[in-house]
Amino acid sequence: MSIYNTDVVIVGAGPAGIFTALELTRRGFGEKITIVEKGMPVEKRRCPKEQTGRCMNCKPYCHITTGFSGAGAFSDGKLSLSPEVGGDLPELIGYPLAEELIDYTDKIYLEFGADDRVEGLGNHEKIKEIRKRAIQAGLKLVDCPIRHLGTEKAQEIYLSIQNYLAEHGVELIFGYNCVDLIMEGGRCVGVVCEKAVGGDAMDIRASHTVIASGRRGADWLSALCDRHDILHKPGTVDIGVRVEVRNEIMEDVNNVLYESKLIGYPKPFKNKVRTFCQNPGGFVSQENYDNDLAVVNGHSYKEKKSANTNLSILCSHNFTSPFNQPIEYARKIGELTNMLGSGHILVQRYGDILDGKRTWPEELARSNVRPTLPDAVAGDITSAMPYRAMVNIINFIQAVEHVVPGFASVETLLYSPELKFYSNKVKLDEHLRTSIEGLHCLGDSSGWTRGLMMASIMGVLMGRELSGGK
Repeated sequence: MSIYNTDVVIVGAGPAGIFTALELTRRGFGEKITIVEKGMPVEKRRCPKEQTGRCMNCKPYCHITTGFSGAGAFSDGKLSLSPEVGGDLPELIGYPLAEELIDYTDKIYLEFGADDRVEGLGNHEKIKEIRKRAIQAGLKLVDCPIRHLGTEKAQEIYLSIQNYLAEHGVELIFGYNCVDLIMEGGRCVGVVCEKAVGGDAMDIRASHTVIASGRRGADWLSALCDRHDILHKPGTVDIGVRVEVRNEIMEDVNNVLYESKLIGYPKPFKNKVRTFCQNPGGFVSQENYDNDLAVVNGHSYKEKKSANTNLSILCSHNFTSPFNQPIEYARKIGELTNMLGSGHILVQRYGDILDGKRTWPEELARSNVRPTLPDAVAGDITSAMPYRAMVNIINFIQAVEHVVPGFASVETLLYSPELKFYSNKVKLDEHLRTSIEGLHCLGDSSGWTRGLMMASIMGVLMGRELSGGK
């Protein structure tokens, strides 16, 4: 086993890890910074589906979710410019600081080539009308300014950041998976890594260890917390579907807000249900996790557009006693859905759900709404979705129909499973310190953030803390 020494080791090259290193370099941090990432550099990340037309279940990892910038380089690339969106970090650090960090981090994205256009500003009268309809439907509209990077532009931006870090002395180690912490006298002094292909082990020893493993690393981090008695608690897990409709249905909302963030608590269960990750003219996509779990997501490009808009509808679930493994619960739902789809994403028409029947391929072929995920399997998502979640989704869609007429049409498509694995919440203080000396946890895997901007500002804050504020 080889031993590698550094001053700061960052596990995971997603937005939280990237902006930790970026802020350290911009503040003149003179010590050695190392980022270790399981995947590949941005320029080597390639999804073969563009050529094959179907998911190839790449090994040892999915190129969509793994590599420099994490899923950020292959997502729709939206920066939510409000502390009201993106998780609970403002509750930890305060809303004034969160607003300041959003403004600061947004300027960095602009420096590296982000579009200076901000969606969702102006049109106050039209926003008031949309909000009025939402209130009438028992929903809350959160209008949040959005800076849309776009999938292809996001890759360019993160490549520029990657090159900047390398040019400024940050050591980027690709192709290594972190498997454990190195503990000495109750203090974290580094991490144990294994090569993703070949399995060669390497100890990376450091004064400060930053875990920023992203949403896909939430389950791994939860197990790590149990193994080393890192204080944490089960949080919320989101289970839902991705909905796809024609652009004409969403036209008013897309033009006025770009992304309509709607929150409701539908009867009879009154769980929190929300819309998330809206993609006008976008494409439904598939992501694969290391255990072969296929989940659905959505992308939106700056130039390439489809005839459809997709967004997710997510139901929040909390478990404490006697069962306290929400990530495992969501994973089982995903595995059952994948089994019904023979390893693929399932898609069903909303009208067929109400009629109590499965959807057949020939029905999709003659519909106005053509799936943008061509290898999705027509079937019955209700055979795998828990009753409580399914009822929540149906009733929420009916409420959204009042805000967006046509949303609950017979031909509206529902893809499953859409799962968000960020339920484990690590106990942190305002300096982002865990209960273990020398260890910090950031981003979506920590349970404190959801999305690119909040994960990025958490990294900025971590960089400031490690640099002593200088």
